[in-house]
Amino acid sequence: MEKKDIEITCKDCGEKFIFTIREQEFYKEKGFDNKPVRCKACRDKKKAEKTGYNNYRR
Repeated sequence: MEKKDIEITCKDCGEKFIFTIREQEFYKEKGFDNKPVRCKACRDKKKAEKTGYNNYRR
């Protein structure tokens, strides 16, 4: 089966982003079964909220 880039719509901002073949291979190596549901910007924002990084930037 030929792999190809996949276009996904971000569940937070609604923007479309590309889940590249290289990213798919990385996910597989790490044992992740699911495709990402957020674009890079929204993933970074969510991660910053989790770690409390935004609470220290004033």
